[in-house]
Parts: sequence; structure tokens; C-alpha cells
Amino acid sequence: MSSGALHTESEIAPPKDQQHPVKWYRSTFFNITILGLCNLSAPGIWVAMNSLGAGGAQTPGLVNTANALTFCLMVVSCYFSSAMVRYIGIKGALIFGTIGYAPYAAGLYTNNRFGNEWLVLLGAALCGISAGVFWMAEAAIAIAYPEPWNRGKALGYWLTYRLSGQIIGGAINLGLNADRNEAGKVSYTVFQIFIALQAAGPFVAFLLNRPHKVQRKDGKKVNLSIVNNPLFEIKATTRLFFTKKFLLLVLFIGQAVFAESVFFTYLALWFSVRARALGSFLGGIIAITCGNLLGHWLDRVQIPLKIRARYAFATIVTLQGGWWIWATILVTKFHRTRPTYDWATPGFGAAFAVLIFLTMGFQLNYMFLYFIIHNLAGDQAEVIRYSALLRGTESAWQALSYGLCAISIIGEVGGVYINFGLWAAAIGPAWLVLRHFGTQINPTEKEIGQAPGSPDAKVVSVANSPEESDNGR
Repeated sequence: MSSGALHTESEIAPPKDQQHPVKWYRSTFFNITILGLCNLSAPGIWVAMNSLGAGGAQTPGLVNTANALTFCLMVVSCYFSSAMVRYIGIKGALIFGTIGYAPYAAGLYTNNRFGNEWLVLLGAALCGISAGVFWMAEAAIAIAYPEPWNRGKALGYWLTYRLSGQIIGGAINLGLNADRNEAGKVSYTVFQIFIALQAAGPFVAFLLNRPHKVQRKDGKKVNLSIVNNPLFEIKATTRLFFTKKFLLLVLFIGQAVFAESVFFTYLALWFSVRARALGSFLGGIIAITCGNLLGHWLDRVQIPLKIRARYAFATIVTLQGGWWIWATILVTKFHRTRPTYDWATPGFGAAFAVLIFLTMGFQLNYMFLYFIIHNLAGDQAEVIRYSALLRGTESAWQALSYGLCAISIIGEVGGVYINFGLWAAAIGPAWLVLRHFGTQINPTEKEIGQAPGSPDAKVVSVANSPEESDNGR
């Protein structure tokens, strides 16, 4: 971990009479709310459409192919996003990032209603170009804007909006399709509502405060600016990717986000229209609840950082392993029996519950990745670069996942098998990075890969008091 300003911030909230006064429209809560509303209108509604199972389509092939195109382009736009911030700032990057989502929804609408395919692919391409920039910008803002003692809760609150899109989409679709107990595509009326919500995204983003105008209760200024030329930024981002501590996280990032297309395809293949809507609705509610509980745990600064990081990591990977075993057994059986589950069908509960748990696991993994990135970044310029790398790496894995799940046999069984293997392969490398959180000041690249007891490892004791517990941050 680096030794920059992020890790010199105190995690302890000062008494209220010692906190700096802030105007409500400059506060971190206001800005995280605006960021959350942007997340709801852009990726939140994107998730809502895909949580209907393959974008609400009757079969998942075309939509999975379009999503693979989106994520391929997001890899590129994420990579160059820190250079873009040099010219248009972090607020401008957020606004730009919301523009491409409505064309994606329009493509799904025309395909659902008229059978049009070309706009699905064009909308996916436009979404990919803008969404990579959006993902970088929102991650950097969510990490850098809040006070350190509110960061975990702010992450949970912000990501609640993303899942609110899934809940809204599920509720709308459930209301329109509650009597449809067979397989098929969802009502096209749903997409008209989604297009309107996504078109509002850029206007909401205009309400975000620029970093220098944000007022934090600890009096610290936010400075998410890039002052170097674009070539320097591209080189710096590339060097950061090839550091040992980031490369060790690549598989862990992969197992976290590969799952999205796997369980969305699972939902589209094996459930009726109204069961798909119910899955979208309930999955979002459960994921919001568990994500906010994780945020509160990560903010319990009276508990040493080492304990918080290790307990969260152990809980997430253990639960995820159990769910992948469960899913593997189910899809192996479904490949032979070819069911279509409705909520009135025998066996629905066991098949449906694993979908809810996988949705919850995706949220927990997703949020924990931000916690990791915060503890790796040494200053706010690195927050932007790490955010770009995180989202670009996520996009690469999701492009691979959606592309593979467009293949029939992978969509039916192979996706679950692959994700199960990724989970198993990712635990060890991620642990080599996580084990330093809260126990070591500024580990070098060499030390990241050393055993805890090796003579060259410069390990210090974990702070026993909350005031000293930010040594590893």
C-alpha cells in the first residue's frame, strides 16, 4: 500500500462540536445521493433490464452477445478515462458516462416489439463507450468524497440505488406480467419506462458538486484532478496494472463479476416470465440489505482494520463457495430435465433460492472490491487510476462472461462450472494482498508475496486503540 494522503486520514469521527459546518447542498451526503441517483438511472436500469433474464428477451443469445460488445468497449474507455479527466474533470466524466445508456434500452425495446436486431448492437456499442468512463468516475467519487468514518456506509448507500433500479424493474415487470406463468419475453411497455429513466441520467449528473466545492465534516478538501498530460496518465495506469498487488487481485475481480451473466442467463433459461420478475424484485431487496450490513461492518473503526478485512473476506468467499456447489448440482440436473419453473411449480424454492443468494453474493463481492481499492490507493490521483483499472478489469471479465454465455452449452451449465473454478483459484492470490491490511505500513511489491513469518517482511503489530488503527490504511 502506498503512503499517500488517503492513509493519513483518521477513521475516527471527531465530536460533533469539533466537526466543520457544511451546507447541505455541498455535503458528502448530498453528493453521494446525486451519485446514487445517477447510478439508478444509468447502470441501475441496465441491471433492471438484464435482471429480467437476458434483457427480457425470449432467448439469451442476442442480448448476451450485445452485452459482451458493451463490456469489450468498456475495457477501452476505462483505460483512457483517467486521461479524459485531465480535460473535462471528474464531473464532466460522470455526465459523459450517462449518455450511452438510453440507446441501449432503446435497442432492447425495438427488438422486443419489432424484432429489430441492429439497434441492439448499436445501443450496446454506445453504452460501452460511455459506460467505462461512468464506471471510473462513480467509483472515484464514491471513494474520495465521503469522510473516512462514513466511507463504508456511503458505499452501501450509493450501491443501494443501483439495486433500486433492479427492484423497480422487477416490480414494474411483475405488475405487468403477474399472470404469465410460461416462458417467453417480457412486455415491451417496461422498456418505454426504462428509456425515460435512463434519458434523465445526464441531467441528474449536472447536480453533482465539483470536487473543490465539496464540504466534508473533517474539513479536508477533495481534489480528484489530473494535472499530468494524457500520455503520462496512460503510462501510470499501465504501470499500476502490472504491479504485483493488482495482478494478484485479477482473479478475485473475475470471480466476482463473471457471475452476473451466469445468474441472469440461469434466470432466463429456467424460469417463467413472472418468476423472472420476482427474481429481479426480491434479489435486489436482499442484496441491498446485505450490502448495507457489510458497509456498517467495514466502518466499525473500533475494530482493527485487520479484523474487519479478514472477517469480511472469509465470510464472502465461504458463502460464495457454498452457493456455487449448490448451483453446480442444479444446472447439471436442469441440463437433462429442461424445466421451466414458475412459483407454482414443485421444486421452485430450491431452484429460485440459489439465484437470490448469487445476486446477494455479487453485491457483497462488488462492494468489497471498493474497500480493497481504497486500501491500495495512496492518493486521490491513484484513486482515479485504480478505479479505472478495477472497472476496466471488471469489464474484461464481464465481456468474456457474456460472450461465453451466448454459447448454448456455456449458458446452460458451463458458466456455473467456470465461475466455480474461478472462485477456487482466486482465494489464494487475493489473500496475499488482503493479509497486509491493518498489519503493515507500506508493503513493497516484494513483500506482497512473502509469507507472514518470513524474515524480510516488515510487519508491525496491529493497533490496539482506534486512534492508531489506520496504520495499514
